[in-house]
Amino acid sequence: IFTEKRYSLFVLILSATALILFSIWYFTSNPAEESMVLVGTIIIFGILTLSIVLYFYHHVKILQRKREEKWGMNLKQVKTVDLSAREQDEMLPWYLFIFPILITIGLTVYTISQYQLLPDQIPTHWGLNGQPDAFTEKTRISAIQMPLTLLFLQIMFMGIHISTKRSGIKISATNTAASRTRQLTLRKYSSWLMFVMSVLITMLFSFFQLTTIHEGLIGEAVTFALPLGFMLLTLIWTILFAIRVGTAGNKQVMQPEQGIGEYDEDKYWKGGLFYFNKNDPSIFVEKRFGIGWTLNFANPKGYLIVIGPIIIILLLSFLN
Repeated sequence: IFTEKRYSLFVLILSATALILFSIWYFTSNPAEESMVLVGTIIIFGILTLSIVLYFYHHVKILQRKREEKWGMNLKQVKTVDLSAREQDEMLPWYLFIFPILITIGLTVYTISQYQLLPDQIPTHWGLNGQPDAFTEKTRISAIQMPLTLLFLQIMFMGIHISTKRSGIKISATNTAASRTRQLTLRKYSSWLMFVMSVLITMLFSFFQLTTIHEGLIGEAVTFALPLGFMLLTLIWTILFAIRVGTAGNKQVMQPEQGIGEYDEDKYWKGGLFYFNKNDPSIFVEKRFGIGWTLNFANPKGYLIVIGPIIIILLLSFLN
């Protein structure tokens, strides 16, 4: 049976191997952009599918072993609450997320006022070089489709931030200090990641919208560099987030009290991945495996926050 470290190492090696093979194929055959995107998408979904299947398989094996060996039968299951943890919470205030939203509203109003300057064909997709490569006919809806899409993404980011800020701080009964540090670190840097992503996406979408209104506003070098800069900054922030949260509390190891064990929540984690607990008011909870948050699928508010904006964006695209 895979341990957590072995599983992570396997997925890392698999991903690195796929990336190397993809790079060799790209540089030796010089494929068209459509082929590159198709192959890249297949590789990503292939890795995700294989890793999830592998996880489910070993999750079932672990549950079987747990039942056969009666893990935790002689331990008292305990839930721990730390009322002082809220006072140490350093998540960003929710109103900071209003500033990118105000920029987008201003951009939408400006686009409407400059409608006559827009080209007859509105760009709907941009390539890796920052140049538009797909277009649609100019209409009142297509003219503001991008800022509206951006607006709903920003609302989703803010909704996720507010929901995680209100979520419960779960403390481990067997390692209180380390779990408190990890929880507070996760909450703090998750809020920063959400805010930085909201700002970066606002900058990128605003750039594309303004260059659509004012063709030739920025030189080709900047147009080429900006999308690459966006991807690079996103990657850097994600890596920093993973390192900071992943190492939080590692040095705070305590000897658990004799006869005490963690409260068994297996019944709430369907397949080990999906959290479904009607008695938990939290919309988002910390992932059981890995770093980050996952939905409490028993709370309908989560669907509204995450799936609602996506459905609206898809409807905008359909109307367009």
